[in-house]
Amino acid sequence: MADTEVAEETIYRVVVNHEEQYSIWPADRECPLGWRDGGKTGPKAECLAHIDQVWTDMRPLSLRREMQRLAENPPAPDQAAPEPRPADPRDDLVVFLSTGEHPVEVMAGSTEHFLERLDSGYVNIKFTDTRGGTELGIKLDSDAAGSGIDREKGQVRIIGSLTLNYRPVRLTADVALDTLKGFGCLQLTNAGS
Repeated sequence: MADTEVAEETIYRVVVNHEEQYSIWPADRECPLGWRDGGKTGPKAECLAHIDQVWTDMRPLSLRREMQRLAENPPAPDQAAPEPRPADPRDDLVVFLSTGEHPVEVMAGSTEHFLERLDSGYVNIKFTDTRGGTELGIKLDSDAAGSGIDREKGQVRIIGSLTLNYRPVRLTADVALDTLKGFGCLQLTNAGS
């Protein structure tokens, strides 16, 4: 017997979830979690035809109730729009990171790996004082790669460029070799002005 014939012989049941959304499920199986029996069993086409007749409003139950509540009790005009929240300087990441020095850390795992990354001309720097942290891939300036290491101070100056939020910027950061942490900032480049 062909697979399509077996599928056509399968008996389904109509099932309904808590949002009054309908589906079908093989009748010989227990209803899936979150669904209950919708009161109809039969071949697939018959169950789907039943759903077409009874499921006339595709909106979830919670949405229908909320829309009805709002229609019956519309908010007062002064309550219709929420108060605008004060501007947060972190909303514009480029502006925020271009203002003052910010804590940074190198995403390298070890000093040796960081020095290898410096030699390759690319490093990943994370600004830790943004929401969730902002990790950036930096292409080091060719004349700055490896030349900014001051082993006596145990520090590296990182200078490189990238594009952030469609704006070309330049990063300058001073990082301690032992902790891979330090401070840095961004500066809009002439192309971004």
